[in-house]
This record gives sequence, structure tokens and C-alpha cells, in this order.
Amino acid sequence: MGRLFGTDGIRGIANVDLKPTLAFALGRATAHLLAAGDGPIVLGQDTRRSCDMLAAAVVAGATSMGVDVYRAGVLPTPGLAYLASTGEFAAGIVVSASHNPAQDNGLKVLDARGLKLDDALEDELDSLTWRADELTGPTNDGIGREVDARGLADRYVEHRSALAARTPSDLHVVLDCANGAGFAVAPRILAATGARVTTVFDAPDGVNINAGCGATAPEALAARVTELGADIGIALDGDGDRCVAVDEHGQVVDGDRLIGAIALDRLGREALAQRTLVVSVLSNGGLAAVVEAAGGRVVRTPVGDKYILDAMLVSGAGLGGEKSGHVIVMEHTTSGDGIVTAIELLGIIARRGRRLSELAAEIPLFPQQQRAVRVRHKDQWNADPMLAGAIADAKARLEGTGRIVVRPSGTEAMLRIMVEGEDAERVAALADALATLALERLN
Repeated sequence: MGRLFGTDGIRGIANVDLKPTLAFALGRATAHLLAAGDGPIVLGQDTRRSCDMLAAAVVAGATSMGVDVYRAGVLPTPGLAYLASTGEFAAGIVVSASHNPAQDNGLKVLDARGLKLDDALEDELDSLTWRADELTGPTNDGIGREVDARGLADRYVEHRSALAARTPSDLHVVLDCANGAGFAVAPRILAATGARVTTVFDAPDGVNINAGCGATAPEALAARVTELGADIGIALDGDGDRCVAVDEHGQVVDGDRLIGAIALDRLGREALAQRTLVVSVLSNGGLAAVVEAAGGRVVRTPVGDKYILDAMLVSGAGLGGEKSGHVIVMEHTTSGDGIVTAIELLGIIARRGRRLSELAAEIPLFPQQQRAVRVRHKDQWNADPMLAGAIADAKARLEGTGRIVVRPSGTEAMLRIMVEGEDAERVAALADALATLALERLN
């Protein structure tokens, strides 16, 4: 038996790696471990065609264990996390593969606080899912019910809209919904700031989620911002937990610069808890240098917003996030929420009277290159002596002025390589060389 859970739940190609039988088993295991006698499960999904199939299987599994399931329908992952944290539910499950292409799907499990499970509990759920057919459920009178709870989305909208209303803005915002879970709620929430919101990629058809749009492909958004002469572009990903922005010149502003802008603003207002920012090992060294120069403290974690949150809880930090655009503003939410990130950004622009390009320029970044190499043996990368030697040699060539991070993807069959340093050409050459060697050695 392999491990089902990666860094962000269970992922795979829908109906190939991730079949309804697995979703059924997870529903049974989650109901048994987290919800038996403690209340219902709330279930949400993104816009992939396979979501209905997998959500139905989760419902069948959980109800077979005597637990009611409230189906909230299409809803961003942070929206489902918000609902799970209201005290009405024993657990939450999201059917989504986030930023991955439409053929993929995933299953994420949240506890009664709306948080991802800690490693020990996730290990227990992983093991139990493999053995779900051994669990004994009730007979007819005790079987759980499926409840149509699509109206619950309004609670999330109301909560985030109240936050948005405290951040008045007269900007023209182009919002890229990635044809994903945010398409119905994000425009309403951002409009509550007073901004004029033009939406793009807001017509999901089950197969176009993240397709040439969203936080992982913001080029079309950048072109639209330029065409309309808009003030800012906001790109969500398929499940709405990421945010990448586009400035008034059509230049993409990544997660590191967004985090930096929020951190500097809060440090300047003495509003950053513990003056601490938590980022992953992939966040740019330039971000860390700027925050530390402003009197802040930077803590690094492994990749994954679960680890970001863990470090925030331990350190008391008020802000954390990843280069990819996952940002956690602890004052408002305990999960990454692209809509909250956008609200924060609009507030900073209004408060400081600065354009996004000016805010981004305050966070000079070191040259950094990332490569994702599809390999068969991603978890054995450090066992190959030739690859290990090449990594050591590459670190030496950076002459102590950069970093190299190599890690297996937690969601795909890939090895991810990051090289950072002062010389852009050297950084790119080293990243290419390591990626080529990994492709040769690990396939």
C-alpha cells in the first residue's frame, strides 16, 4: 500500500488514479474517524465535470456510516473551510485539484476548525481509507442523509463582503476566475469594496478550469488589463485559494511580491503580529531581505500551506504564504484565500495611494528559476549519486550567494528544482542542467 495523501490531500487523474471507489472509501473513513456521533460533514467542490461523480461517491460513503452530508455545491476551498469552522460540522471535504488541469481531481479533508489535518491524524485517515471496507455501518434506519445545502455559500459571501466593505476602493479591477470555484462568489465580494469589477474566465463548462487562465496562467488576464486600461488584475486559481495580480502596465506580480506588500504595509502600521512573516523554502530571498530590513522576522517552512499555518500558530505570526499565491492573513482567515488577498491588496493601494507597480518595486527579487521534471522515481532523487553530486557542484558554483531546493512534488509525478542566486544567467544554466540530468536519471 502506498500513501494516499500528498502535501494537499489526495490527487490523481479522475476516474483513473482517483476513482469513485476511493472517494467512497474516504467518505466512510472520514465519517468513522471524524464525524461519528459528532455531527454532519459539509462537502464542497470546484467546477470539474468529475466533481459530481466523486462528490456522489463521498456522500455514499459517509452516509453509509450513518453521517449526514451537507452538499454546499461549487464553492472555493476557503469558503468550505469557513463553513467547516462554524461549529455546525464535524468535518469538511473538498473535491478539487486546485490549480491542476481539468483531467485531475482531488480530495481534501478538513477538521471541525476548518483546518487541514495534522500529520498524525492524516496518517490515521490514510490507513483507515485503505481498510474502509472493514468498517461496519448501520442498517436502513441509521443511514445518513444527503442535504442540499447550496445556500450555505451565502454565509461565506456575507462574511467576506463585510470585510471588503471595510476596504473602500474606486479602482477598475479585472478579475480572472479561472473558470473555477470562485466564478459565482468572487465578483460579488470584490464589488463590495466599491471597485468596478470586470470578470473574465467566469464561464465554467466542466473542462475549461485553469485552461489558459487563472493564477498559473495570467498572461490572458495581463492582456485584458492592458486592453481595458484597468488599474489592476486579480487571478484566482481553480479552487480560489491562490491569488496572483497584474499591475496597471500588464506586468504579473507573483505571490512573493504580494506577500511582501502586505508585510511592509502591516509592519509600517505596527499591525503584523509578532512582526513575523512565515514563508516556504521556495519564497525568494529578496522578499526575506526586504522584510528583515524593515524590522520584521522571517520564518521558513517546507512547501505546503498546512506547514505555513502550523508555523504561524507556533510563532504567533500574523501573515504567511507561498510564492504560488497562497496567502494566509490570520486576522481574517486560517486558510489561504485568494479573495481575501485581493481585498488586502486593494486596501493597501487605497490607503497608501500607490499603484501596484510601485508596491511591487519595493520588493526587489533575486534571480530565481524553477523547473518541474516529470519522472517515474520522484522520491528517490537523493539516492542517485550522479544527481547528488551535480547538486553539490551547483551549490558550490553559486559561491555562497544563492540557494538550491530540490523536492518531490506532493501532488504530481514530478521532481521540482529551484535555483536562486545573484547571476541570472548562471541560475538559469544550473536549473536547466539539473533538470536535464534528473530527467535522464530518474526515468
